[in-house]
Amino acid sequence: MNFDDAWGQLVGEPHKGLKAMFIMMNAARLGVGMQGLGICEVAYQNGLAYAKARLQMRSLTGTTAPDKPADPIIVHPDVRRMLLKSKAVTEAGRALSYWTGMKLDIATKHEDEATRKEADDLVALLTPIVKAYLTDMGTEIGNECMQVYGGHGYIAEWGMEQYVRDARIAQIYEGTNGIQALDLVGRKMPQGFGRLLRRFFHPVQEFIEENMADENMQEFVMPLAKGFAKLQQSTAIIAQKGLKNPDEAGAASSDYLRQFALVALGYMWCLMVKAAQAKLESGEGDKDFYESKIKTARFFMQRMLPEADGRFKMVMAGADTLMDLEASGF
Repeated sequence: MNFDDAWGQLVGEPHKGLKAMFIMMNAARLGVGMQGLGICEVAYQNGLAYAKARLQMRSLTGTTAPDKPADPIIVHPDVRRMLLKSKAVTEAGRALSYWTGMKLDIATKHEDEATRKEADDLVALLTPIVKAYLTDMGTEIGNECMQVYGGHGYIAEWGMEQYVRDARIAQIYEGTNGIQALDLVGRKMPQGFGRLLRRFFHPVQEFIEENMADENMQEFVMPLAKGFAKLQQSTAIIAQKGLKNPDEAGAASSDYLRQFALVALGYMWCLMVKAAQAKLESGEGDKDFYESKIKTARFFMQRMLPEADGRFKMVMAGADTLMDLEASGF
């Protein structure tokens, strides 16, 4: 493209372009997060359909489909691991996106200025998390569900490889996910002396306190409480170290965003379990649907949320191991 001798026309007010661009970029980042979520959903739907239809081997614990030459591969633990991970991320990611979207509407339309400001703070905080985590997971879940197909997943016939290729760009454009992590620790975390963080921390803390004594909720609330406590600890450590050495905040940023996202999804799952249990107790709605929610939440708490502890340890490791090696040593 060649713009020599081309005419330019000013759009908007002079010297306000960067501010206008960031308004556009924040909306686009949420949109890209939805692209990642959409890839998670369509990859999961296709992987699930294939796993139910594809016959291969017998179950490790005995035949489950005696009328067929083999069992559907959904009986195998590792296939279930990939599908449950996909289901858990997609459903909690959708809940987090709905929450963000609801707050965006409140920030735009609510009559009370203070309420609008609080909602806008939460949207600003969650935007880099929604964008980065859901696009990371679009690629990750796309790959997991392509794996469900085995060799068939890698060829164009099924369409799964297309989802993986489509997902990859979302981690890059509208600000790479590394930039989203830097935005979270460099701009959102210190803004208003932690005002944005409190918009998330306070409702999570209130939920934990209100539900800790509920026996039906303890297996979900306890892991959330532990993950949340370590997220608060990570936040304090990054703030302290980052003031002395900005490399410390930069080195922690990607792991911190992932830790934050996992705790946020854990909170979403606790909210969904609470709602599902209420529906089951009242006898309303689809019993199988609500029981599925609770079982998926249990999988997330036991097999996915523990990753947050690993990310916490990575944050605690500091910047030294990243910065000590001379450029010539790479």
